[in-house]
Amino acid sequence: MDNATYSYSTDCTPLTNCKSARKPAGSTVVNMGAAGKKPPSDYLVWSLCNTLYVNFCCLGFMALIYSIKARDQKTLGDMRAAQECSDKAKWYNILASGWNMLVPLLFLGLLVLLLVHLGSSEGTFDFFGEDGFQSFMKLFGR
Repeated sequence: MDNATYSYSTDCTPLTNCKSARKPAGSTVVNMGAAGKKPPSDYLVWSLCNTLYVNFCCLGFMALIYSIKARDQKTLGDMRAAQECSDKAKWYNILASGWNMLVPLLFLGLLVLLLVHLGSSEGTFDFFGEDGFQSFMKLFGR
């Protein structure tokens, strides 16, 4: 069967009585927002690492808080607030990572300076020998 065998009046259509009873067709608008724009990062993994390692002055914890806020705002669809929280999390992570690298580097530098100083003192320095502690105290007791 083809459509030519069915005959409908021009005033009425199937499932409605008449054309006049139909509602006017409207348009549907789908708002895609910024379709080409990438959503902001939340830096959650980086914040967790900074929170669990050293966490000087709670910088890693602050980064973790702003990372979670950025993820929440991104889920709610507020990209402006998500971007602000993401930027704060990024800078707190940079500060925390800088501090986390600075402390071991300072410790390593002090250890190298101590070994250079001990190696250049009078003769050999037997730190682990029998008189190691007395020699060590004599070195810094001048």
